[in-house]
Amino acid sequence: MAKSRSNKIAFQGEPGANSHLAARNAYPRIEALACPTFEDALAAAKSGAAKLAMIPIENSVTGRVVDIHHLLPHSGLYIVAEHFERMRHQLLTLPGVKLSDLETVHGHIMALGQCRKALRALKLKPVAEADTAGAARQLRDSGDRTAAVIASKLAAEVYGLKVAKVDIEDAEYNTTRFVVLAAKPERTRPGEGPIITTVVFRVRNVPAALYKALGGFATNGVNMTKLESYQFEASFNATMFYADIEGHPDERRVKLAMEELHFFSSEVTILGAYPASPFRAELKGPKG
Repeated sequence: MAKSRSNKIAFQGEPGANSHLAARNAYPRIEALACPTFEDALAAAKSGAAKLAMIPIENSVTGRVVDIHHLLPHSGLYIVAEHFERMRHQLLTLPGVKLSDLETVHGHIMALGQCRKALRALKLKPVAEADTAGAARQLRDSGDRTAAVIASKLAAEVYGLKVAKVDIEDAEYNTTRFVVLAAKPERTRPGEGPIITTVVFRVRNVPAALYKALGGFATNGVNMTKLESYQFEASFNATMFYADIEGHPDERRVKLAMEELHFFSSEVTILGAYPASPFRAELKGPKG
């Protein structure tokens, strides 16, 4: 018999984290499961403790999320969806605290980086923490009236904190892209709507290998929306690439492009072919 899977969606962080908020917004009918690390969240989806895992992969202001590219290819999971979450960072304090009382602000390194201008204007010393919601919980427990945290409104609700300043992120377009992973791939077909295919690959150690590997996408009219490199197994000679392309692997043009990619690569893994988020259409704007 097939192993039953819990109807939960795992995320990294404590209750109230931005990933929790993204999971709740994308899947309001599925219970969110807090996990200490990204590895724990992925393992929950792999083991059946959760049906899905919501994992942040990149932010429009601070770039890619560290370590995720290394974890996904070996997770045994497939990307089945993507979700774009507008990041709205709140400055939270204990009830009754004034801005003039504050000396430090705590939060995840990426959240701190996305609020540099506001924190400089407030003259607060940034202190990096493992998690935004965890920082909110620590503030509640410590009772430190000289400290603030950067976290979500959900974290303020969960931990009984006051929103001292609303939406302090530097950029109005601050958005994080999440990928949703499951133990089985999404059953998509060509022609059923816009599809994103995610692939990781390692090119052969020959001159112009990357140029040749990617040439098939250009000649076959396949748009590549993302390409990033990262070092493999701490070696400066083994570079892996992560790519998102528009199109389904069964489309003829994508098949031809993938054939060239395979020919010039020593390793190619498709992590998923899944429906493109409607947010992508908003990014492109109206035609004409």
